[in-house]
Amino acid sequence: MQMASLVNMPVYGLNKLEKKQFLTARLLELTQHHYQHCGEYKRLLHCIGETCMPKDAEHIPPVAARLFKEYQLKSIDEEEIFRLMRSSGTHGSQSSIYLDADSAKLQSQVLVKILQHWLGKARRPMLLIDAAQSVQNKNGMTARAAGLQGLSFFGRNHCYALNSDMQLDVARITEFFQRYEQENILIFGFTFIVWQQFIQQLEKLNLKFNLQNATLIHGGGWKKMQQQAVNDALFQQHIKNRLGDVAVHDYYGMVEQTGTIYMQCEHGYLHAPVWSDVMIRDTNDLHLLPFGEKGLIQVNSTLPTSYPGHCILTEDLGVVHGEDDCQCGRLGKYFTVHGRVPNAQVRGCSDTFS
Repeated sequence: MQMASLVNMPVYGLNKLEKKQFLTARLLELTQHHYQHCGEYKRLLHCIGETCMPKDAEHIPPVAARLFKEYQLKSIDEEEIFRLMRSSGTHGSQSSIYLDADSAKLQSQVLVKILQHWLGKARRPMLLIDAAQSVQNKNGMTARAAGLQGLSFFGRNHCYALNSDMQLDVARITEFFQRYEQENILIFGFTFIVWQQFIQQLEKLNLKFNLQNATLIHGGGWKKMQQQAVNDALFQQHIKNRLGDVAVHDYYGMVEQTGTIYMQCEHGYLHAPVWSDVMIRDTNDLHLLPFGEKGLIQVNSTLPTSYPGHCILTEDLGVVHGEDDCQCGRLGKYFTVHGRVPNAQVRGCSDTFS
């Protein structure tokens, strides 16, 4: 499929039959591509008994996310590497994701399409709940840096809320809010950082602002939030108590499939865009589970061509609640995430800050 045709697909516009047809064809095509161009992936399929290509997407063996930490999984030559992406985890090794120029461009274009669906095309005054230094990394771009950089394209007059030591710059954010509080402000940050370094600091200082029509996008770090007994509803309540009229959207995503993020709708569900799919597998034998049952999250993406990241088994637990029938009206599967598998390695964009 041509890149332009792929990018121009409707974000949440295909029904389940149309989407299944598209996903099946594309994922099988990618499986064949990576089988031919990535020796490690070929050996992986052989080790689990796959000596011929699967006939449908459900039977494509997913790659365990942790394998990207242990092997250089790439389907391109060294000289074709345009960008090296690394996961943000500080405990243990990091995932390494190899992108050529076309893959990087495709991921970026799809991310823009998804976010434009939620934010529109107009750039807004933007507050980033992080330090400017977080986007600087000489050893490859981290997931956290990529998130900050990717979302910054949707803003203007950018303001970083934290100093280089990750402490709240009260004077800076006060001036920003006073200047733009009547406009459609965009706020972005990683969940635990937003909570600990921003909201809790505002509460300690007893600071409140009266935003009129702001949007906060945040993601990652829910394991630490759960350890503090903070759920999504409580998180949103504290945000609105301190900032005023703010639409809050969580998202689910990972460096292994940058571009295809899963945004949270107004009813609290994460949504799979047209370029990706979510499956739930049993934690014991990995068989597929029906809607409503909790298990391991598998994420499929039609974008990765430079590395075999099209079907990934995560270490997260979740539930798919349905398809094409969410009250928000968007087509596709919608789901919730219920934390990490017990004893799984902690990782995530927010987890890099402690």
